[in-house]
Amino acid sequence: MALRWLSCSTAVLLLLVHVAPVVAQTSCGAPGIPGIPGTHGPNGRDGTKGEKGDPGESGQPVRGQKGGPGLRGPPGRPGMKGDVGLPGPPGYPGQPGEKGRPFNPSKQARAFFSQKRLLPQSPEIDTTMNFNSDILPNLDQQFQGVSLTNGSFVCVIKGVYFFSYHISAKSRVCLKLLKGSDTHMTLCDIAEGFLVTSGSAVLELEVGDTVSLQATRYNNIVTSQSSASHTFTGFLIFSTA
Repeated sequence: MALRWLSCSTAVLLLLVHVAPVVAQTSCGAPGIPGIPGTHGPNGRDGTKGEKGDPGESGQPVRGQKGGPGLRGPPGRPGMKGDVGLPGPPGYPGQPGEKGRPFNPSKQARAFFSQKRLLPQSPEIDTTMNFNSDILPNLDQQFQGVSLTNGSFVCVIKGVYFFSYHISAKSRVCLKLLKGSDTHMTLCDIAEGFLVTSGSAVLELEVGDTVSLQATRYNNIVTSQSSASHTFTGFLIFSTA
């Protein structure tokens, strides 16, 4: 019995000295329960810097295939106004224009009239007023205007004309300017005493058209030559012939 205990003690001692695992199961008894792990020790010190390694192989970029077009984005904000560009090259000459109409300066100069009324009687209602005296009687013959026909202007040059009149009256007066037989406009004035009424108009006339001035039922027109006069004037602005 003593020898058996001694052999077991010797085996345990050898195990502790050589710290070797037990390969074969002995009859010394079952292994004990593992102990509790100890706490972590402090971090060790950094080691010495190692030698520089060999350079690696140079990499080559790998380009893939071109992708498909993406969706169209929304329109951007308008940019700032650019600088003025250089002048462009001269354009091609245009087609020749139509031949102009012949111009007769003598007829153009005569397309006007300016006359005054010096008659002792009042004009009749709704009847063309007669103007019997030229305002420029001493004008050179080549520049004299056209004469009125029974107080009416008769157009001889197709074009746009300007007409005006001044009439003196007492209390009230109404006058109408006619193109042919149509009333172009009617103007009336009222005052407590004497008054001077005037009007003007621009008319487009054809050859043969007439323009005249008539008084309505309110026609207290002054007839005394010493107190007032009445004028009727018209002239061509430009020809449309």
